Amino acid sequence: MSLPELQLSLQFARFDAAAEHRAVLPRHKVIRWIRHALLDDVMAAEITVRIVDAEEGQGLNRDYRHKDYATNVLTFDYSAAPIVAADLVLCAPVVAREAQELGKPLMAHYAHLIVHGTLHAQGLDHETSEEDAEAMEAEEIRILAGLGYANPYQH
Repeated sequence: MSLPELQLSLQFARFDAAAEHRAVLPRHKVIRWIRHALLDDVMAAEITVRIVDAEEGQGLNRDYRHKDYATNVLTFDYSAAPIVAADLVLCAPVVAREAQELGKPLMAHYAHLIVHGTLHAQGLDHETSEEDAEAMEAEEIRILAGLGYANPYQH
């Protein structure tokens, strides 16, 4: 099976710990995570992954989701299969805090959240019903296992 074409823009905002986050997000790994999370009906994808500080993350979550706190990943989807276009915004301090709380390597948590956001970009949603949440989690577990990562929902 050949994987879909992917155009990736990987961006890092300027913040104190940006170098640490850049170090665990080499471009080739981010590409691999996203490409493996693209579903069978996707021919190509144009995705921007932006790593931000708490202030930018909170501002985007407040402005677009009307929730006034920084969250781990926000997905802005613009077009669906066969050509997926989306922005994934990950809030570095939240991702780092969650990884530490979960006892997971930072890279493994980023892999999970980028897969999670990529699935959101394709229309999967865990907030619509318990059945949808279970289906999305199962897809994440399957993709992450194929990438060599443990089940992110087992702590």
